[in-house]
Amino acid sequence: MRLKILILLTASIPFWDYTASAQISPGDLCKAHTNLEGVSNCTKCHAVGNKVTREKCLDCHKEINSLIVSKNGFHASKEVVGKDCYVCHNDHHGRTFQIIKFDKTTFNHSTTGFELKGAHAREDCNACNCKSCHKSSFIKDTELKKKTLTYLGLNQECIYCHDDFHKGNMSPKCNTCHGYDSFKNPTGFDHNTTKFPLIGKHRNVDCGKCHKTTIIDGKSVRQLNGFAFNNCTSCHKDVHQNKFGQNCTQCHTEESFHTIKGNGNFDHDKTDFKLDGKHKSVACKKCHKTNLTDPIKFDHCTNCHKDYHNNEFNKNGLASDCNECHNNNGFEWSTFTIEKHNLSKFQLEGAHLATPCIACHKKQENWKFRNIGNLCVDCHKNYHKGFIQEKYYPNERCTECHIVNSWKIINFDHSGTKFKLEGVHAKQSCAVCHYAKNELGLMDQKFEGLSVDCSNCHKNSHAGQFDINGQTKCTRCHWHDDWKTSIFDHNSSRFKLEGVHLKVKCEKCHKEELNERGKFILYKNNNLLCSNCHR
Repeated sequence: MRLKILILLTASIPFWDYTASAQISPGDLCKAHTNLEGVSNCTKCHAVGNKVTREKCLDCHKEINSLIVSKNGFHASKEVVGKDCYVCHNDHHGRTFQIIKFDKTTFNHSTTGFELKGAHAREDCNACNCKSCHKSSFIKDTELKKKTLTYLGLNQECIYCHDDFHKGNMSPKCNTCHGYDSFKNPTGFDHNTTKFPLIGKHRNVDCGKCHKTTIIDGKSVRQLNGFAFNNCTSCHKDVHQNKFGQNCTQCHTEESFHTIKGNGNFDHDKTDFKLDGKHKSVACKKCHKTNLTDPIKFDHCTNCHKDYHNNEFNKNGLASDCNECHNNNGFEWSTFTIEKHNLSKFQLEGAHLATPCIACHKKQENWKFRNIGNLCVDCHKNYHKGFIQEKYYPNERCTECHIVNSWKIINFDHSGTKFKLEGVHAKQSCAVCHYAKNELGLMDQKFEGLSVDCSNCHKNSHAGQFDINGQTKCTRCHWHDDWKTSIFDHNSSRFKLEGVHLKVKCEKCHKEELNERGKFILYKNNNLLCSNCHR
């Protein structure tokens, strides 16, 4: 009996399972989920007594879970993240139900992390139903590649979908040079970021002039690297045939080969003529009037420069070298030193040491160095001409009286005249005796016809008391050192000083008088008796 019941139950199980399944399931699963059909598989998607959970979906769809975790792709976007999967992908609507369904014409592709720009966003792309990009041939993952319908597995690098035109010779990041509109126009490429920035005329050269095409794997490929560009001669012909080496930038710039640097990097010192001073700033064409390599004379400055001195310094018919007086810093300044000048016929001494060259050598429009004279009067005006006899300065030789340090310092020996300078006279300036204002208030000089009498210069304060034949000889009582000190010997007078008289002051006996000549001290009187002074 038990055996019959067991057989009956066993035979009824398939029928019961199908009936139960039909009563529990709301409908058939989509084609992709057919492997999950049956009551025993419900918990693979549904939590017991609950709806389908997000976690169970992602346990199965690991490739999507991986993108969410790495925060990449559409399912990691703010529009989707955190939502339950069934909101967009619900099932049990039959085998032919499209569980992945969205409006491809309005879908915002930027939410996937790959914005459609340029050619990727063309309107005619909608007609391809996204299949131009989302196809298995572009998918590298072998498991994803097996899926008949998936939008996963694509790499965002250009070469995963497009042929590598450069055959691995350039960066795989095409957008560093190319835009999304066309590969043919590398708008993003900046040649100045390379080891060869484009300067001058190079900016206008067509790319194909330098970047030639070559055949690789049967395809025409433009060569973009592997160029030799250390020297200009890598591309340009050396018209100088290596006479100046291979570094063209010493003389030329990228603006034009015909423009030569006036003060460039060309090392002129390697030639027989070293550039110094102002020669460094002279344009090449000033000297090299034909070809730069044509020989030119340079053994004398006059090969290029005009002899400003008009052969004045020629020796034995040959021009002297200008560097005896000048250097390459300019003709305006002279290197002719005082030491050199003192080897000439006219040595510089005293105030002449501070005299500028122009004062003697450019009295007129042009400079002159020869036959300009070496006497004082050749440069200086003789102010004493006609006032001093020539015997005192033969040939107008000023040094008989003056020295080269200063005109004001006089070195004349007055003892050669009729009036020897002694005492205070030797301390006076010449002008005190030899210059006086005339009726116009101007200074007149006088050296001839001067009297040697004291009264000619000094006032006779004695009112003629000591005149002999109309003249007073002051030196009988005074000397040249001081008027106040008298050398008069009273004992030679009519009244000899003796006894107490020796101690009496002069003014006790010699009183001040007044007459038509003015006030004066009376020295000659007739008070010779004692009674004249004493009572």
